Formats: sequence, structure tokens, C-alpha cells
Amino acid sequence: MTFSEEDLPPRKKKRLEPPVLDTLGVEELQLYITELQEEIRRVEAEIKAKQAHAAAAALFFKPPGA
Repeated sequence: MTFSEEDLPPRKKKRLEPPVLDTLGVEELQLYITELQEEIRRVEAEIKAKQAHAAAAALFFKPPGA
């Protein structure tokens, strides 16, 4: 009996592949922190946009008189 990829349970996919920190200098580590903070701000903005969209949709589909 053979198995295919579809037969296996889905694997969690890593979003980011973290660098090996031992090889980075202080300035490179500070730059890495800045890049991560920028990515966090970008993701938080996307979350807010999706929440606003969901709230608008909830108001639109709200039953009359509710």
C-alpha cells in the first residue's frame, strides 16, 4: 500500500525561518529587531483592517430591529 502527501495530516508551516543569531553582530541584531517590529506593525494593521471589515459586515447583515 502506498501513501501520498494527501494521506498525511497537515503540517504546521513556519512563517519565518529565524536566522542563526550566533553569527550576527550587535548592529545586525538591532537591524533584525527593527525588521521584526516593522513586520509586527504590518500584521497588526492587517488584523485591524479585517476586524473593521468583519464589523461592517456584521452591521450589514444584522437583522432588522436587533
